Amino acid sequence: MQKTTNKPANIGTYHNDDVLFLLKDLSNIQLEDSTANREVKIQSGVHYSESLPIEYQPPKKYVELFWKTLHEYKQKVALCVGIVAEEIYQLKGKNAVLVSLARAGTPVGILIKRYLNMCYGVSLPHYSISIIRDRGIDSNAIQYILSKHPNGNIQFVDGWTGKGAISIELTKACQDYQQNFGIVLDDTLAVIADPGYCTSLFGTREDFLIPSACLNSTVSGLVSRTVLNGKYIGKGDFHGAKFYHELLADDVSNEFIELICKEFALISEKAAELASKKYSEKIETGFLGMEDVKRIQSEFAIESTHYIKPGVGETTRVLLRRVPWRILMRDPASPFVKHIIMLAEEKGVEVVLYPNLKYLCCGLIKSVKERHE
Repeated sequence: MQKTTNKPANIGTYHNDDVLFLLKDLSNIQLEDSTANREVKIQSGVHYSESLPIEYQPPKKYVELFWKTLHEYKQKVALCVGIVAEEIYQLKGKNAVLVSLARAGTPVGILIKRYLNMCYGVSLPHYSISIIRDRGIDSNAIQYILSKHPNGNIQFVDGWTGKGAISIELTKACQDYQQNFGIVLDDTLAVIADPGYCTSLFGTREDFLIPSACLNSTVSGLVSRTVLNGKYIGKGDFHGAKFYHELLADDVSNEFIELICKEFALISEKAAELASKKYSEKIETGFLGMEDVKRIQSEFAIESTHYIKPGVGETTRVLLRRVPWRILMRDPASPFVKHIIMLAEEKGVEVVLYPNLKYLCCGLIKSVKERHE
C-alpha cells in the first residue's frame, strides 16, 4: 500500500478533539456556480462534485424556525443519537473508529463520540472523509486512518438515508477497497434516521427533521460539500472542501452540538434499553423506500431516479441547492416539514398533497436539459 503524506486539514469551526477532517483545503479556489448553471451542467453529464453551489443564506424567519424546531425536538434527536451510539459500542466497543461522511455525517459523528465519552468514558477517534455518488469513497483517507489505527474497527456514520444511494455507494466502495488492498471494511452505515430502510444501524426509521439538514455549512462546521475535481485534486490527495470563513458570524455548529449533548444524561438509560432490544431483533433492510421512488418516477414520467429525493433531509437539500420542480407532501401539518413549506413558498415551488408515501415528503428536481438543447 502506497504511503500517504496527507495530513488532516485545519478547516472548519469544530474542535480537533471532536473531529479531524481528512480533506484538502480548497478555500482559496472559486468553485461556486449559480444553482441554475450547476443544474444544467449536472443534467448534461458534468459531475456534481466538480463544483459547489452558492451557500444559501436563509432569511431571519427561517433561522428562527430552525431554533424553535430544534428546541422542541432536541431530546428526540439526542435519543436517536444515543440509540445508534449504543449499538455501535455493543458491536465494536473501544476498537471503534468513527468515520463520518462529510458533511451531513460530521455533526452526527461528533454527537456519537460525545455520547460514548459521557456514558462509557471512551474517546473514540473520529475522522470526517468524503464519499461521492458514482465516484466512491476517498481511499487515501481510508489509508490514512488505517495507518493510524491498525487495530481499529471503522464505523461509517452519516446523518440520514434517503433512497439509499450513499449506502449503495459505500458498499461498492468497500468491495473495491477489499479488491484493491485486501482489507475488509464494514459497509454498515450508522445514521440517526433511516426512513428508506437502507441500514441496520439507526436511531429511528421515522422520517423526521434532523436540524443539521436545515442550515448547510453553518450547522456543519462551516465546511462545504466535498469536491472531486481533477484540476485541484491529484491522485494522492484527499478529496477537497472549502472553509467558509466569511460565514463565521452566522455559525451555530458548536451551539447545536452543545444543545443536543445537554440532553444525553436524560435519555441515556432509555437509549441503552432500546439499543439492547434492537440488538436481539433481526433488523430487515430491503431499501423499501425505492418502491415509492419507482412509483413516483412512473407516475410523474421522470427520466431518472436521480431527480427524485425522498425524505425530509433530502427534500430540504433539493430546495436549498438544486432547481426544484415540485414537493410531494404526505402530511403538510407535520412539524417536521414547516421549514420545507416556508422554503417552497419563498422559491415559488408547488407543494402537492401525496398521502401514499412512506416518507413525510419528497423533492422532485426540475429537468432543465430541454431548455438548453
